[in-house]
Amino acid sequence: MIHRFLRSDCAPERCSNVEPIIELWSLRFLVKLELHRYFVKPDGWSSDLVAQALSLPELHRPGAARLAPRMSAEEFDLDGAEPPGSADHTFDTQAALALLHARLSAIEANPLAAQPPSVVAQNIGNLQTLVGLTEVEARILTFAVLVHTDRVLDKMSDWVGELTSAGLYYALGAVLGIDEKAVRGALSPHGTLARSGLLGIDRKQRWALATKLDLISAEFADRIVSDAVDTLELLRGMITFASPPVLTLEDFSHIEQEVALMRSWIEHASLAQQRGANILIHGAPGTGKTQLARVLGRAMHLSLYDVTGENTDGDAVPGAQRLRAFRAAQAFFAERRALIVFDEAEDIFTDGTPGERSVAQAHKAWLNRALEENPVPTIWLSNSVEGIDPAFVRRFDMVLNVPVPPARVRSRIIARASNDRVPEPVLNRLSSHPALTPGVVARAATVLQHVADDWTPQRFGAALERLVNGTLEAQGHAPLALHGAAQVTGAFAPELVNVDADLAALARGIADARAARLCLYGPPGTGKTAFGTWLAQELQSPLMLRRASDMISPYVGETEQNIARVFREATRERALLLIDEADSFLRERAASQHSWEVTAVNEMLTQIEYFNGVLVMSTNLYGSLDEAALRRFDAKLRFGYLKPAQAAAFFAQRCEALGLANVQMACDRVLSRLTSLTPGDFAAVVRRHRFHPLKCALEFAEALECECASRQRASSPIGFLH
Repeated sequence: MIHRFLRSDCAPERCSNVEPIIELWSLRFLVKLELHRYFVKPDGWSSDLVAQALSLPELHRPGAARLAPRMSAEEFDLDGAEPPGSADHTFDTQAALALLHARLSAIEANPLAAQPPSVVAQNIGNLQTLVGLTEVEARILTFAVLVHTDRVLDKMSDWVGELTSAGLYYALGAVLGIDEKAVRGALSPHGTLARSGLLGIDRKQRWALATKLDLISAEFADRIVSDAVDTLELLRGMITFASPPVLTLEDFSHIEQEVALMRSWIEHASLAQQRGANILIHGAPGTGKTQLARVLGRAMHLSLYDVTGENTDGDAVPGAQRLRAFRAAQAFFAERRALIVFDEAEDIFTDGTPGERSVAQAHKAWLNRALEENPVPTIWLSNSVEGIDPAFVRRFDMVLNVPVPPARVRSRIIARASNDRVPEPVLNRLSSHPALTPGVVARAATVLQHVADDWTPQRFGAALERLVNGTLEAQGHAPLALHGAAQVTGAFAPELVNVDADLAALARGIADARAARLCLYGPPGTGKTAFGTWLAQELQSPLMLRRASDMISPYVGETEQNIARVFREATRERALLLIDEADSFLRERAASQHSWEVTAVNEMLTQIEYFNGVLVMSTNLYGSLDEAALRRFDAKLRFGYLKPAQAAAFFAQRCEALGLANVQMACDRVLSRLTSLTPGDFAAVVRRHRFHPLKCALEFAEALECECASRQRASSPIGFLH
């Protein structure tokens, strides 16, 4: 509504439509910063918005007609007075300036005029107490909030134009009635406003006044002026109260000592108000990093707050704004028993695009200081530490790698995630896959829990395997079936392999020592991998079977990292590590054509040297192995073709299992002349028997003869006749 004071004799006392503080600041803008030159024009007030908000009258004097009437007669209710422009009048600019000065003097004489609206005063007061703002800082923050939410002040900001930092200090001092030096101190990078992340200024660019005052978020000002809100609500979209964990401390038994140390340090830092307590936890996605942070928070009865990666609209929050949120959380929760979690920290620590500095690098001085002085213990979570500046890494009190949990832990987590609806064989396949993280299984199980209420365990397990395989393949990993234990046809019998050692006695010795490094060599199919599987069973140890293809990477340095990771996993799981195709890593370095081949061999030799578990490596190319590699093995076992007696015994066992007759006749006619039989030949024929059944033992023997012949042809070199 337009007030009824639009007369030339309007008194200078307040008669505006806005809050007194808005009127006070607006008049100071117009008078003290001389913005009246944009507002007072020969044809009247230049802005209806400002004129109506301040209820300024049209000041006329007899003369020529108005150039452009600003309002129609219907818009005025002046008890029959003529609307402007209906008579010969012109705008009295001198009277307008005098009125602005008089109005400013009148409102400045009122001590209550500088009081912000009650809601704003309450919210700013709470922040002042919580963060420790001075009176000057609180007044500047109040102004920043209102200039971002009030249309009149926003118009003044536009009229001020682009400002340097010095111009900003002067303008704020004039409008707020604060000494310019005090303004400069309040907006210092070391001041509470900046350190808390609530308000900062861009010192490198010239911006309009409102833009120059950079609040923590676009929503912050709206919440301050809308209603009385609690602390966490002011940070909504930036800081959230963490959800309760679904895992337990027991699920991190594989890193029990590290977790205990981390817990003790956080408890000490919280109770002693130790500044600069920061822990960096890294590991592949889905390994349980976030769950670990939540488990720790619950175990220590700390309020756990997450620095979110997306806002209330679901959009990604830029890294710089997340750092602002982190600063605010540190200030807001400094007096609470709290723990802050900064997930996906790689977003700020690593470079986004080539040639550009990371967010952390752009704020390096501040972030280094924050890592040394933050009052609330913080856990930083990252999928990788690659690309993080060592200057940042060294400022963390602890750096912990969370690996994929060992099979025994994965089995328990998977069973719980699926409400024990997974059959035992499926559970074993899932838990034995080295790259399958609990997060992948938990997400797949959650999907099935909502759509498979009446499914049998077999159907539930099969569906879970399909979902998990889809994710594994998308991540570049082999599906579940390829990572099970080596399959052999029938039980492994040490006496039925041709090896120059007593395997049973060897197994007993390794069981006592719990450490051995064995090199198995010989033709393909002679039982090397089967022996490794049998040995793991004899030792009652988990079997970790890895092939060269599981570790070799086309990227420089990644093969070495994969090798190191495999040995770490074997140590952690106390597993027998069986590496097939070992010649890929242990070949003569002198014959290498590329530098990366040499570094891969060196890494493998180093890991073998310092490995304290049971290691079995097999190769078909013993002659190509590096001499330094051979010296590192405790025993080198040669697996050869089956001896005639072994072949006969092997044949008799399989015929009996398959129900085939006339065994002796087959041995006499065919088997006796096969000198290159291997257990692998028997396995191949037995597998074929499943879909192409053998009719008798003689047919079995003839199939073995064909298997030997085809293998020998495949291994013969291709040449030319001269």
